[in-house]
Amino acid sequence: MRMRQVHLDFHTSEAIHPIGTRFSKEQFQQALKLGHVDSITVFSKCHHGWAYHPSEANVTHPGLSFDLLGAMIEAAHEIGVRTPVYLSAGLDERLAVRHPEWLIRERFNREGDLFTPGYHQLCLNTPYLDILLSQIEEVAQRYDADGIFLDIVGVRECYCTTCVAAARKQGIDPRDKSAMRPLWEQTYANYTSRVKETVHRHKPGLPIFHNGGHIRRGRRDLAHMNSHLELESLPTGGWGYDHFPLSARYAQTLGMPFLGMTGKFHTTWGEFGGYKHPNALRYEAALSLANGAACSIGDQLHPLGAMDEATYRLIGAAYAEVEAKEAWCRDAVNVADVALLSVEAAGTHQAAGGHDSFTGDPDAGAVRMLLEGHILFDVVDLEADFSPYAVLILPDRIRINDAILAKLASFLAGGGRILATGESGLKPDGSGFALDLGVRHAGVNPFRPDYYHPQHPLASLQESAFIFYSEGQKVTLAEGGTELGKRENPYFNRDAFTFCSHQHTPNSGEYGGPGMVEHANGIYIAWNVFEDYASKGSLVLKETVLYALNRLLPEKTLRTNLPAQGVTTVQHQPDQKRYVHHSLYASPVKRGRNIEVIEDLLPIRGTTAELRISEPVTGVYLVPQMTPIDFRQQNGLVTYELPEWQCHQMVVLDYGQPEGN
Repeated sequence: MRMRQVHLDFHTSEAIHPIGTRFSKEQFQQALKLGHVDSITVFSKCHHGWAYHPSEANVTHPGLSFDLLGAMIEAAHEIGVRTPVYLSAGLDERLAVRHPEWLIRERFNREGDLFTPGYHQLCLNTPYLDILLSQIEEVAQRYDADGIFLDIVGVRECYCTTCVAAARKQGIDPRDKSAMRPLWEQTYANYTSRVKETVHRHKPGLPIFHNGGHIRRGRRDLAHMNSHLELESLPTGGWGYDHFPLSARYAQTLGMPFLGMTGKFHTTWGEFGGYKHPNALRYEAALSLANGAACSIGDQLHPLGAMDEATYRLIGAAYAEVEAKEAWCRDAVNVADVALLSVEAAGTHQAAGGHDSFTGDPDAGAVRMLLEGHILFDVVDLEADFSPYAVLILPDRIRINDAILAKLASFLAGGGRILATGESGLKPDGSGFALDLGVRHAGVNPFRPDYYHPQHPLASLQESAFIFYSEGQKVTLAEGGTELGKRENPYFNRDAFTFCSHQHTPNSGEYGGPGMVEHANGIYIAWNVFEDYASKGSLVLKETVLYALNRLLPEKTLRTNLPAQGVTTVQHQPDQKRYVHHSLYASPVKRGRNIEVIEDLLPIRGTTAELRISEPVTGVYLVPQMTPIDFRQQNGLVTYELPEWQCHQMVVLDYGQPEGN
């Protein structure tokens, strides 16, 4: 997979004409060189439904007088740049207007004003699919495409005439959502299968990706309908800076090539004249590399067809650095002590379609704590092998059925330990714990919020009774359990007739049972601490969880004094016989309403690291600078200190001769 990609949109209204008149092969090539781009996704068909080339399967944009797609492919290939081709699959406004019967139909109408500008999604269970396939086939036959990118697709709920008729023919009651879901799943599976058959009939093995804006954790079947993964995650566009690390830490476990897709925009897709700070793109590209991903940056071409020089100067600031670093980032395997079993993968959280729902609070809060605590981790699903990890986290809402219990029993028998929080560990019906964590269940705690009093000083806050806002489970101590902290009740719950002060009732000091318990199998914390951290960000929540993880991980692979906003990973390149330690630092701030931006990248001084690896290290050096640094290896621990650095620094630890040398 190419490491420095651009995803070039061109969603151009028929009300604009002429278009493409300022396209120039030389100017196009100059922009790609300026941006250090080695692959650019160019367009056959946009959301408006128009083709940007002569077409028998579609209608060429009425303002276009030449083959823009062909010209771009020729220009890019001439300078060694690859050209995957984009087709809008789920949106085609030209056909949506002509065939409203092909539109996805929601059961409950929420469309609002008929004249609100925007696109309308088409159902792939209608005759539209055959038209789309003919458009894809035309590109595969006529153009030297390096891949096919299909947009705005996924398993969709639909009650159009075709879907309802198909359901009734199969004896399905369309009013039963659970009975309809297999039909929707089959619609998507049929679409991806027919696309693959259509493309590979002409170009066997050509990469194909179906984009839905989110890679669903726990749905490996959907992931493997693609040849590779593109993790769309524009921090300023609604995804935020927490989404990509969560998505990437899952994607890398699947063993598929993948990239991280951000955008050059200040906000999100479709923005003309919007630019983020070059430092933001530098950081976002580095974050992809640190998580084993290639890079992609979204841009949108002006209707007249000239590439924007300012955009490619901006992209080039990031991609010049990626180009210098990529040799130490290819074919890397993440090193992890901890596995986070995703709540989404376990089926408890389902993304509803908006960017805010893509993560789910338990997963998002857990990843944020792990990043800030500099814990090396993967995000896993129920198909994953748990045995390589020292600790498995069950965040907040992982109830335990027989199949999960069997996997956990095997993991524990192999020496692994579990950190469970909230209702995690309970039986599916909530009648008690399926997993022995040294506690007995006594129901949902009646007080919310209430107080946690650790029996040890916390790193920053020492010892007190701390407010925990989230729902908790009331537990009693069982055989083998050791109380690490207790619950203390408020005087009463806040109510219209019993309230105190502005927010919640103060602590009464009354003992409410164990709050955190340690057992041979692991540690249990009685609140939904991860979703609490996602919504409140309270320091005590993080320090409580990190205290537990430090007890469960006495021999961490990595220890570093990087500040909390720093991100660190260790990637292993086994063929090259080396580990690569990534350190990143930036501090996103909010501008306007809920737009996270990065501008300043402060120099970081005095970063120390202690890496536990068994192989005898022969050299430690900075890359891409190729500067050796002093190190010491003793009893399996390699210690070193980084000189002053900014944004992203990689440290290589060689331990032998690369394969083939």
